[in-house]
Amino acid sequence: MPLPDPHVFMRDVARRLPDLNSRTEIEPVLDDLEYLFEVMPPEMQDPAYQLIDQLRAKLEAAGS
Repeated sequence: MPLPDPHVFMRDVARRLPDLNSRTEIEPVLDDLEYLFEVMPPEMQDPAYQLIDQLRAKLEAAGS
């Protein structure tokens, strides 16, 4: 399976972020972003960190 384009994926995550509210919605997106983070160019990692932090905060707020 080819990796998604990091720019497109991050833009999609940022667009969907307000609508992600439950653990079942947030966890797969966070997992995919963390996986993609490992192979993305260094100049994209700071914006990715920001999205990861926002997703983790939403995940914490969603509880269990």
